Amino acid sequence: MAYTVTPSPAGPVGSQYCVCKVELSICGQNLLDRDVTSKSDPFCVLFMEVNGKWVELDRTETAVNNLNPAFAKKFIVDYHFEEVQKLKFALFDQDKSSTQLYEHDFLGEFSCTLGTIVSSKKITRTLLLGNGKPAGKGMITIAAQELSDNRVITLSMAGRKLDKKDLFGKSDPFLEFHKPGDDGKWMLVHRTEVIKYTLDPVWKPFTVPLVSLCDGDMEKLIKVVCYDYDSDGGHDFIGELQTSVARLCEAQDASPLELECINPKKQKKKKNYKNSGIIIVKSCKITRDFSFLDYILGGCQLMFTVGIDFTASNGNPQEPSSLHYINPLGTNEYLSAIWAVGQIIQDYDSDKMFPALGFGAQLPPDWKVSHEFAINFNPRNPFCSGVEGIVQAYSACLPHIRFYGPTNFSPIINHVARFAAQATQQETASQYFILLIITDGVISDMDETRHAVVQASKLPMSIIIVGVGNADFAAMEFLDGDSRVLHSYTGEEAVRDIVQFVPFRNFRNVPKETLAKAVLAELPQQVVQYFKQQNLPPINSEPA
Repeated sequence: MAYTVTPSPAGPVGSQYCVCKVELSICGQNLLDRDVTSKSDPFCVLFMEVNGKWVELDRTETAVNNLNPAFAKKFIVDYHFEEVQKLKFALFDQDKSSTQLYEHDFLGEFSCTLGTIVSSKKITRTLLLGNGKPAGKGMITIAAQELSDNRVITLSMAGRKLDKKDLFGKSDPFLEFHKPGDDGKWMLVHRTEVIKYTLDPVWKPFTVPLVSLCDGDMEKLIKVVCYDYDSDGGHDFIGELQTSVARLCEAQDASPLELECINPKKQKKKKNYKNSGIIIVKSCKITRDFSFLDYILGGCQLMFTVGIDFTASNGNPQEPSSLHYINPLGTNEYLSAIWAVGQIIQDYDSDKMFPALGFGAQLPPDWKVSHEFAINFNPRNPFCSGVEGIVQAYSACLPHIRFYGPTNFSPIINHVARFAAQATQQETASQYFILLIITDGVISDMDETRHAVVQASKLPMSIIIVGVGNADFAAMEFLDGDSRVLHSYTGEEAVRDIVQFVPFRNFRNVPKETLAKAVLAELPQQVVQYFKQQNLPPINSEPA
């Protein structure tokens, strides 16, 4: 076994776009028994592939005398949707106290991507030996959980009969919320807006992460301080109170919670001092701010469709100058784009059957132009098995079609939108559709395409456009609504930005992973934005 303990690389493994941390729990079943007088003493080692080499990330504890261990030590891994993160779980029987893995008996290993684990939430797989054969009846179970407290708290606050601090008018009150810091000092978490000229303020409701307000501990003391605003920054202290989130949660819309605002100096001086006013908690709600990973772990499937441009401007695929020419290495820019995006997305679709459609070609036998045809020539079943299936169907169809035109996008967008519309009838966060369009040039049906995109923005759907070749892609930039909201020709606005465009030429001389990161960077946020707009929690979500 060529395992080496490699020192951790400088800086975090992966890109700077870390979505969150994932906790992996490991169990083994029916492990090989390598000990003569007793059972194996297994431990599990986690490796991640970095620049083509397996780098050790962590190890579990050793389970003594146990062929069915459930390890208490969890693996914590940074999760990046837009990367293929290859992991290897290797089990060993501890024989000596050495940290060198070759000193211990090998019990089997299992490799997969992190995407495979999180899209299933829990997987059980056969352990393999170095020769690829099963390690006896040994199995490994890996369960994933997101490591983040995604609860948020929304508070509606008001005041009554607060102390008057201004000589010629009423106070201008605002509130500050503090929590105890690690150093024992109070740390500011949130400041409300200032309400001018009143002793009975009503502040706007505000939302903060529960972790920010109380470190996720509902019983932890928090301090609420009320000040009278002064433009010179010397705000006058009105009073304060200490409470907990658990106490704030007693407030309901019908029965607000009233808390006395106390000025300790006044309390000491005046015998008949009651308070400096009342702080009212009108309502307190704790909800979950779901992340992309929450939806994936909840069972949401990403449904992937490819649309390929077969218009005449691509050139004759038999000639090396053509964008569809498959070079001696077996690739071209179309195939590179399919691989880059497909290899990430396929982990999130359980059956890995993807429709692959073409547009802008004349088809046999009558050579009519089609803007929406199955590249496997089976309109009833346009599905290809995995990314490899798309690549095979693409290569096989090239000799049988005639490149033509025009470059119409709207038929394929509307095709996928019909399926996305059907998915909305389930009223659950179970499916989200991704259309990858690969094209070499200018859109002919711009008005219809704009209209199709605006309509699709209301559906669980995103569109990725990769421009190949050296054409002018200004129209594509226009569809990608990063800088302005896209409008239909009817004047209707897109409810959200669902198009991501990248020109392939910007990625010709960089590692292929860079293209995937660029085209998929916005997708997690588009998925979350859609389901939040529809008020749909993840399928298997727990209440806050």
